[in-house]
Amino acid sequence: MKFEGWVALRYLRSPFKPALLRLVTWLSIVGVAAGVIALVVSLSMDSGFRRALSSRLLEVTAHVNLKPKGEEGIRDWRPLVARLEKTPGVKSIAPAIYNTVLISANGQAQGAVLKGVDPKLEIASDQALQRIESGAANFAPDGNGIPAILIGHILAESLRLRVGQYLTVTSPQGTLTPFGLVPQPRRFRVVGIFNSGFYDYDANWAFVTLGSAQNLAGIGDLVSVLEVRLFDPDQAPEVAQTLLREAGPGYNATTWMEQNRALFRALSLEKLVTAIFIGLITFVAGLNILVALALTVVDRAGDIAVLIAMGARRRQVRRVFILQGLAVGAVGTAIGLAIGYTVAWAANTWRLIPLNPEIYSISYVPFHTSALDAVWIAALALAVSVAATVYPAWSAARLQPVEILRYE
Repeated sequence: MKFEGWVALRYLRSPFKPALLRLVTWLSIVGVAAGVIALVVSLSMDSGFRRALSSRLLEVTAHVNLKPKGEEGIRDWRPLVARLEKTPGVKSIAPAIYNTVLISANGQAQGAVLKGVDPKLEIASDQALQRIESGAANFAPDGNGIPAILIGHILAESLRLRVGQYLTVTSPQGTLTPFGLVPQPRRFRVVGIFNSGFYDYDANWAFVTLGSAQNLAGIGDLVSVLEVRLFDPDQAPEVAQTLLREAGPGYNATTWMEQNRALFRALSLEKLVTAIFIGLITFVAGLNILVALALTVVDRAGDIAVLIAMGARRRQVRRVFILQGLAVGAVGTAIGLAIGYTVAWAANTWRLIPLNPEIYSISYVPFHTSALDAVWIAALALAVSVAATVYPAWSAARLQPVEILRYE
């Protein structure tokens, strides 16, 4: 061990250190550890929210939506789908029709989003229809020809519906009569109840066949959107541009990133603000290190003067105090990382913090730890610790042995 490291270790472990100095040193370690714990837990929570919302969204929404620029819908959609499916990176393409409707049953009514789908394509690509809580994703009509419908479990609970019961769907599009536009209600039979894990879908969405949705809306063989799912969702912007070139003029393409831009911007801003404000805890811990080293300079002024008089260079004296601050910061950082990652892992594994899914769309606070976060948190804590040593180290190196030893 070099001279500077040996002296710094002796100062830190000295049994003759004043009680106040020992207390401030321990408080410095605790402060650094507390700042690191807070940063690890908060950043893990922010990353967990972003990761959970992204995965839930990608399970139930398309990666790219191809829509016509007008409001007439896509008429010759089958040859278009056959052509676009050859685009590199495309996993599947499913046609869909969206309609806002009123669903009523058991004397209650609730607005919902009715999605008309091709059952075979939708079941293969949409995770919501792969998580059937009761019943089955069987869109065959019953013996009386009444079409089938799948609804979310929260919607089913609010309307007191079970598999096998019937409901009425009323669309704003209706039949033109001498008295104006009269909505035409249609009966559907509940064949399945799904639980996607995403509150908005489970509470407000229902699925019917493409033909049923077209009949309800009073349109022909039209679809309102082609939903494209990719092998790699992160390539959505590039694939969207390729799809637009293949589809020709008259279409718009939006990616899942664009549709949820406000949400992810808010999460990114929240992560930045959290890191800044909680990082102030580490700054306060750095002040504790500064105080501890300043007290050490005052307490050990005679020892420092003797070292300089015996030939120790002033830069070596500076290194002694820098190493002391670095050692305090390293111990606090190691403790903080160990406790912080343990807390984040336990909270995520056992879902210790519940949430209201009506507000947050998920039922618990997710945590996702990242090795990269650990690296920059440790670097920040150590940088603050070293920065706090600058003034005490500079003061110690400027001591004049003659002035100190004159009164010894």
